[in-house]
Amino acid sequence: MLVDSNLYKKSSKSQKLRCEICANYCKIADGNYGICRQHKNINGELFDESYGVVSSLSPDPIEKKPLYHFLAGTFTYSIGGFGCNMTCLHCQNYMISREYDKFSRGIKILPETIVENAINYNCKSISWTYNEPTIHLPFSKKTSLLARKKNLKIIYVSNGYMSAQSVEEILTFVDAFNIDLKSMSEDFYRKVCGADLSVVLNNLKRIYAEGKHLEITNLIINDYNDSHEEIERLCDFVADELGPEVPIHFTRAFPYYKMNDISPTEKSTLFEAKRIALKKGIENVHLGNI
Repeated sequence: MLVDSNLYKKSSKSQKLRCEICANYCKIADGNYGICRQHKNINGELFDESYGVVSSLSPDPIEKKPLYHFLAGTFTYSIGGFGCNMTCLHCQNYMISREYDKFSRGIKILPETIVENAINYNCKSISWTYNEPTIHLPFSKKTSLLARKKNLKIIYVSNGYMSAQSVEEILTFVDAFNIDLKSMSEDFYRKVCGADLSVVLNNLKRIYAEGKHLEITNLIINDYNDSHEEIERLCDFVADELGPEVPIHFTRAFPYYKMNDISPTEKSTLFEAKRIALKKGIENVHLGNI
């Protein structure tokens, strides 16, 4: 499907174009894909080759997203796609985000069918999750607008690596976010995730300023982002730049993908992270994968 022209820019000198869906701002030559491997330059136009194709469909408890303070106790209809705009070495869903050509096959589905399924499963919301939803903006937007007409709420479970243009568009139809704030280290984001921390922090502030429901997940990895100093910095950012009422989910990491050499996060590390967060004034702190 042809991507809306406001989400990419053509070059006046060649058929290379700049995708502006996410913060990578990929410059894509004719016949090539961006980092997410979902958007292709065909004769100087940007096409979303994953439109209407998903990897997974499932009614889930909303707490699984995790969202503990939004429609608590209800089910959400979870949709996953393929690809990602980050290259995290510890990705827990790499089978659909990075190496889907080896593991997964796509399911074709219409926006109307997703909405009907959500209603039939008695879900109160639709969650774009499992892989990064930003890269499927055209499909998630159309589906979400149909869902909102049926009084369904819309959730994005995201890494927060949206372009300035797309975050404004996403804010028009998403009701709640869980953003994965992976670290407070620019070095970690650059080397482990292939991304820019400042973009995520700015998008978090923008989402919060818009008054959207927001919860944050921080996956704690031994010897990477588990220091007291880093956890304190994360809590200070949430308390000072967002609000102490924003829930934080500290989550335990396990060896996975290209980080098979790490050991499972010590449970004591998560308990200490919770102690730090509460001391910093964070009002809602939750622990995951324990």
